[in-house]
Amino acid sequence: MKKNKPVVQNPIDIDKVAKNPSSLQYPHHVGGVPIKVTDEIAQRSAALDTMDFQTDQQLLQIKSQMELLASQVKDIQDRKQISQWIYNAKIKFKPEVNHVYHLYVNSENEHVLSLISPEEFEFSQRKLGKFVNSVRLLGDHTWHIIK
Repeated sequence: MKKNKPVVQNPIDIDKVAKNPSSLQYPHHVGGVPIKVTDEIAQRSAALDTMDFQTDQQLLQIKSQMELLASQVKDIQDRKQISQWIYNAKIKFKPEVNHVYHLYVNSENEHVLSLISPEEFEFSQRKLGKFVNSVRLLGDHTWHIIK
């Protein structure tokens, strides 16, 4: 014979149960996280402020990098111009890299590169002319004026 199963009734009131609890705008049980409706304008404004700050910082960093590159370009152009000027001078020896030499203008208005510094030149019998600058030959065979 078949036994009759007792009818079990759901103790939860049917009126208090949501059909789709995941789509509710509020927690559907005590342990649920409260869902707050956000103010879209305030949220968008905060996001835009943050975005403006970050992009401004990045633009300032790129601008400072561009300024550094521009100054490096100017330094290289100056070194190139100085090097051309020195290579057009009279040089009666083979200059060595990383040595200091001295540039003079003689009485014929020609530039002369010399090993003799202005301090040593005082005791010399030769007259090289008026001292212009001390220069150093760099590894790339450009010249750097020593201040």
